[in-house]
Amino acid sequence: MTSKVCDAILSDDEDELEMDEEEEVEEKPCSSSSGVKEEEDSDDVDDEENSDEEEGEEGDEFDTATPQPVQISEENMTTKKFQQLGVASWITQQLQTMHIKTATPVQAACIPKILDGSDILGCARTGTGKTLAFAIPILQKLSVDPYGIFALILTPTRELAFQIADQFVAVGKPITLKCSVIVGGRSLIQQARELSERPHIVVATPGRLADLIESDQDVIAKVFKKIQFFVLDEADRMLEGQYNDQLKPIFESIPQKRQTLLLSATITNNINMLHKVSTRKPYFFEDKTNADETTVDRLEQKFVVCPVAVKDAYLVYVVKNYSEKNPKSSVMIFAQTCRECQALAYMFEGLGFRVGSLHSQIAQKQRLAALSAFRSKTLQVIICTDVASRGLDIPHVDLVVNHNVPQCPKTYVHRVGRSARAGRFGSALSFVTQYDVELLQAVEQTIGKKLEELKVNAKHVTKYVTQVLVAKREAELKLDNQKFGEKKEINRRKELLMSGMSEEDVDRHMENMKTRRVTTSKRKLDKISGQLEKRKAKAAVLKSSKKPKVEEQD
Repeated sequence: MTSKVCDAILSDDEDELEMDEEEEVEEKPCSSSSGVKEEEDSDDVDDEENSDEEEGEEGDEFDTATPQPVQISEENMTTKKFQQLGVASWITQQLQTMHIKTATPVQAACIPKILDGSDILGCARTGTGKTLAFAIPILQKLSVDPYGIFALILTPTRELAFQIADQFVAVGKPITLKCSVIVGGRSLIQQARELSERPHIVVATPGRLADLIESDQDVIAKVFKKIQFFVLDEADRMLEGQYNDQLKPIFESIPQKRQTLLLSATITNNINMLHKVSTRKPYFFEDKTNADETTVDRLEQKFVVCPVAVKDAYLVYVVKNYSEKNPKSSVMIFAQTCRECQALAYMFEGLGFRVGSLHSQIAQKQRLAALSAFRSKTLQVIICTDVASRGLDIPHVDLVVNHNVPQCPKTYVHRVGRSARAGRFGSALSFVTQYDVELLQAVEQTIGKKLEELKVNAKHVTKYVTQVLVAKREAELKLDNQKFGEKKEINRRKELLMSGMSEEDVDRHMENMKTRRVTTSKRKLDKISGQLEKRKAKAAVLKSSKKPKVEEQD
C-alpha cells in the first residue's frame, strides 16, 4: 500500500484531529532539556549518540594502495542461485526453509570471494542482505572445521548484535551452532563465562568486549587468538573515531593471520580508513544498483517549515493526522538526544498514542520489547535516536519523521533509509525551523535532489499547542523524578571536584540546580494549565451565548 504524506495531511477537514474542538490558543514556546542516563551494568559506548568524531584507528599494517570497487549491475546478480556461488547444499536447504532462494547483489559478489579466502570491503544499502553475505561463508567454513572461537563480529549497537546473532543461529541450525552475544546491560561475569566456553561465533559491541578483554588478560584476551574471521559490520561508523579506545585492545587480541570482512551501508570520504583494518588488499565491492541517488526513488521526501517554539505541536498534528488516515501504518520518529527521545515518547503517550522509545539509556529488555512490539504493529509509533538508523531489521516503516534535521547529511540518509525498503513505497518528513535552513540545504546537496515543502495549516495546529505544551512539561517532570540524566550529573560532579570545589560546595551546587529545574518546570506547567482552564471556560461561555433562545408562546 502506498501512503503519501501529502494525501494524509493536506486534505484537512474541519472534524479531523479534534483533541479539543473549542480551544484556540496563541503559540507558546516549548523548551526541552538535554541529558543522558546510563542503564544499570552498562559499560558500552556502542550506542552513544552525538559523539564527537576523532581520528580513525590505525589498525594493522596494510597495503597503501586503495582498491577500486567492483560494480555489479542488478541484471546479472540478483537472479543468481546460491548453488551457483559454491554454497553447500545444507545451507541452501536451510535458506529455502527461510524462504530465501536467490542471492542479492552483495551476496552474489562477496560469498564466492570469502569462500576463496579473500578479505572483503563491501558497500551496499541497508536491507540488501549484507549479514547473510558474510554469515553464509563463515558457517560453511565452520562446518568443515568446527571449533571456537571461529569468528568475531563487531557491531555498533546492541540491537544489531542480537539481530546478527539471530541470523547466524537460523542458518546454522543444522550444525547446532553455538553463538554468544556480548553487549552492555548484561552480567559481566556471565559473559566472561560464555567466552571461556569458546562458542563458535561471538557477536559483540566494542565497549563491552574491550572491558572483558582488559579485565582478564590471562583468559579472555587469549580466546580470540585463533579466530578465522574478523567482521566489522557498519564499518564506516565503527572507524569514525569514537570507538578507537575500545577497538585497540580488541585488535591486539586477534591474530594477524585472519580473514577480515568489512561491511557498510555507505562509503566514507576516506576509503583508506576502512582499508587499514585489513591485513591484506581486500576485494572491494560496491552495489551500484540505483546508485545515482543517495535515497531511493520510491521514497517521498518532504519537509515542514515551523517555528521552533511550536515544533512539537506541528509534530503531534502531522503524526496524529497521518495515523488516523492510515491506521495500519507505522511511524518512526528520530530525535537528537536520549532525553529528547524519552520526553517525546512520554508526551505522545500522554496524548493517547500507542508509542514506544528506543535509545541507549533504557534497559536492554525494554529496547528489545519495544522493537518487537513495533514490528508486530502493537505500537504504531516508535521514537528513537540514531541507534535505530542503521541495520535493524524492521520490515517496513511507512513514515520516517526527523524531529530535527541531522547535522550530518549522511545521518539523514541512514534515517530515511528505514522507509521504502525492499521495493516498497515510503515517506520521509523533516521538521525545519528557522535555524535549520543550512542543514536542509546540505542534505539536498548530498542526496542530489530538492525536497518539497509540505504546507501545514497553522490555524489547525494552534488548537493543539497548549495541550502539547502541557504534555511535554509533564514528560520533563517525569524525567526529573526518574533522575534521568544521573550519569551526566555524576560526570558534572567529578568536573566540579577537579576544579577545586569542596564536596559540601558541590553537593550544595548540584541540589540548587536540581531544585531550580524542578521549580521552573512546575511554574511553567501551572501557568500553562491555568491558561488552558481559562480558555476552556471562555469557550464554554461563548458556546452557551450562541444557543438560540426559545420564543415564548402566548
